[in-house]
Amino acid sequence: MQSFRTELENLHNPIVERDIIDLEKKIKLYRDGKIDDDKFRSLRLVCGVYGQRQSGVQMVRIKIPFGRLSVKQLLTISDIAEEYGSGNLHATTRQDIQIHYVSLERTPELWARLERDDITLREACGNTVRNITASSTAGIDPKEPFDVSPYAYELFRYFLRNPICQELGRKFKIAFSSSEEDTAFAFIHDIGFIPKLKNENGKKEVRGFKVVIGGGLGSYPHLAQTAFDFLEEQHILPYAEALLRVFDRYGERKNRQKARMKFLLDQFGLEKMRELIREEWKALKVKEYLVDRDILPTSLIPESINPKTPANINERQFKRWRETNVFEQKQKGFYGVYVRVPLGNLDVKRARLLAQIAKTYASEGIRITVNQGYLLKFVRLDNLPGLYHSLDDISLADPGFDSTNDITACPGTDTCNLGISDSTSISLDLEKVISQEYPDLIYNNNIKIKISGCPNSCGQHGLASIGFHGSSFKVGNYSVPALQVVLGGGQLGNGEGLLSEKITKIPSKRGPDVLRLLLDDYIENQGEGEYYENYYRRQGKEYFNALLKPFANLTNLVPNDYIDWGHTEQFALKTKVGECAGVIIDLVATLLCETEEKLRWAKETFDNGHFADAIYHSYNVFVNGAKAMLLKKDVIVNTQNGILRDFETQYGGESRFQFPEGFKEFVLRINKNEPTKEFAKHYLHDAEQFLETVKSAHTATDKVETEARI
Repeated sequence: MQSFRTELENLHNPIVERDIIDLEKKIKLYRDGKIDDDKFRSLRLVCGVYGQRQSGVQMVRIKIPFGRLSVKQLLTISDIAEEYGSGNLHATTRQDIQIHYVSLERTPELWARLERDDITLREACGNTVRNITASSTAGIDPKEPFDVSPYAYELFRYFLRNPICQELGRKFKIAFSSSEEDTAFAFIHDIGFIPKLKNENGKKEVRGFKVVIGGGLGSYPHLAQTAFDFLEEQHILPYAEALLRVFDRYGERKNRQKARMKFLLDQFGLEKMRELIREEWKALKVKEYLVDRDILPTSLIPESINPKTPANINERQFKRWRETNVFEQKQKGFYGVYVRVPLGNLDVKRARLLAQIAKTYASEGIRITVNQGYLLKFVRLDNLPGLYHSLDDISLADPGFDSTNDITACPGTDTCNLGISDSTSISLDLEKVISQEYPDLIYNNNIKIKISGCPNSCGQHGLASIGFHGSSFKVGNYSVPALQVVLGGGQLGNGEGLLSEKITKIPSKRGPDVLRLLLDDYIENQGEGEYYENYYRRQGKEYFNALLKPFANLTNLVPNDYIDWGHTEQFALKTKVGECAGVIIDLVATLLCETEEKLRWAKETFDNGHFADAIYHSYNVFVNGAKAMLLKKDVIVNTQNGILRDFETQYGGESRFQFPEGFKEFVLRINKNEPTKEFAKHYLHDAEQFLETVKSAHTATDKVETEARI
C-alpha cells in the first residue's frame, strides 16, 4: 500500500490521480460484494483492465497512441511486465501493448507506475474511443502528402476523458493512414482518415483528408463509406466529435451484436447521418480546430557509429533482411527498419535489448506496427550492418516483414474468453511451412495470412488474402477444434478494400495442408502479375469450395484431430462471456447513484470553465435519470433517443414531469445552443432539478410498494 501511495505522489496530475484512486476504490467495493460482476466489468474495462480466460488474473491493455513509443517508455513497460505480469509484451493490431496474468489488486499501482512516463490505460478497453491508430511510417513515408502523426495525437488527447465518449453503446475505432496506400486500413474503421493536398486558387496548398465512416470487421464485417473526398484539416476533429455525439445519442445499447456504428449507418444511411451531424454542429465545443503540426518532438538523428560491417555477419541473410525489412525514408540518407516479432510477443529481456539497440542505431521514437511488429526510424546507411548484427543476436532479424510469412494472429485461446480454438501455435506452424517449403514468399507482400481465435476478427482475418478463425465441430459426443477458412480480402488503397469471404470449415489440424494447397493452386494458375484478391475473384467462390471440400470431410477423422494445436488433452469448448466492451445490468438504484456522479462531474467541469463538458455531463444526468424511471416500469429502451421519447410517453401526464415543449425537446436543447457559460449554467440547473424530482419519485414509489407488501 505504501508503494502505491508513493507512486501516486509522484504523478503531480490530479485528474490521473483521481482516476487511479477511483479504480482502487471500485476494486475494494467489488471485493466487498457491493458492486456486481457485470457492473464492475464495465468500470475496469474503461481503465484498461480486461478479464482473462484464466480465473483470478487480468490482461492489462496499455494505450499507445498511433503506436508511438519512446525508448524510455519501452523500458518502463518492460519493467512493469516483469514485476506485475508474465514477463511478456504482446503487441496488438491496434498498436497497443498487452500484459497478461496481472493481479486485479495490483492494477492501480501498475497504472500509477506507467503514468510517470506519460503512458495510460484509460479507455484502452470498454465502450469508448479505443486507441487511435496510424500508419507506422507516418512522418517518414516517401509517399505521404504530409505527416498525419500530429493529427492522430491531437484526436487522442481531445477524446481522452471526453464526456461524449465515456459510455458509448460500443467501442469506436479511428485510424489515420499516411498515404493513399491505406496501410492503417481506414476502410475497416468507424472513422478513417487519408491525407490529401489540393491547391486553392492555383497558389495555396491546402491540407485535408478523405474521410470514410462505418467500417468494421467482427462477425458482420462492413466496408466503410466515403463521407468526404476532401475535408479540410481544421474540420476533422469537429466532424469526429459530431459523429460521436450522433452515435452516442442514437446507437443501439441493448443488443451488443448490433451496437457498432456500422449498423447505425446501415439504419440511417449516409444522408440521414449527415443531417444528424449538422444538428449537432451548433453545440460543438469548437467548430474549427487547427492541429499544432509541431506538437510532437522532433527526432534526434543518431550519429554514424559503426561504419564497418561486423566480421561474422551472414551476407546472404543480411541481404534478404535488407531487401524485405528496410526501406529508404522520405528523408534522404535515412532508413526505416522493420522488426518482425512472431505473434507480437516479446519477452522483457529482448524488449530491453531492443530499446538499447534503438537508442544506439535509430531515433528515439519507436513505432508499433498494425501487424504486431516494431519500426525503427532514422537509421543511417552505414549503421545498417551493425543494427542487423545486434538484432540477429537477439533473434529479431528474421526477414520477410509483412510478407506472406509474417502471419498476424490474436492470442485466442491462450488468454481470451472468446477464443474457440487455437490461433497462436498453428500460426507458428504455418510460418514454418512457408519458410521451409515456400522460402521465396518472404518477398511477397500481397498475400496476407491472418488468424483469429473466434469470429470477432481481432487477428483481422476479415481482410486476409488467406484467413482462418477459430471454430469447432460436434462429432458424436466429442468436439473437434476447427478453422473457418476465409479468402479474398485485401486493401485496394484510398479508403477502399475487400472483405474476405467464408469458404468452408475444416478440422484445425488440417490447416497446414489447406495452406499448401491454396499456395500451390495460386502459384500454378495465377495470371502474370495477378494479385491474390484478383485471382480469387476470377476463379470464384465455388471453385475454392470445390478445391477445399475434401478437407471438410469428417468421416475420416484421426485421433490427433480431436486435439487442438499446442495442447495434449482432448479438445473441449470452453468459451466464456466476452469482454470486448462492458455489458451493464441496469439496476435503478445503481443508475441513480451513477447519475449523481455525473451531476458532480457537471458541476466540477462548470466550475473549471469547461462549459461544453459540463453541458454533456448534464445531458447524461437527464438520460440516466429518465432511464432509471423507465426501468421502474420495466420499459427497456435501446437508445438514448428512445429513452427521451419513451420517458415522455410514460411520464408526460404526471404534473411533476411537465416540461415546456415536452421532455425530449427540453433535453435536446443540448444541440440547439452554443456551449456558452450562460446556457451551461441553466442546463446544469435544470438537470439538477430533474434528478431531485426523479429521486423523490423513486423514494415515493418504493414507499408505496413497501406499504402494499405489508
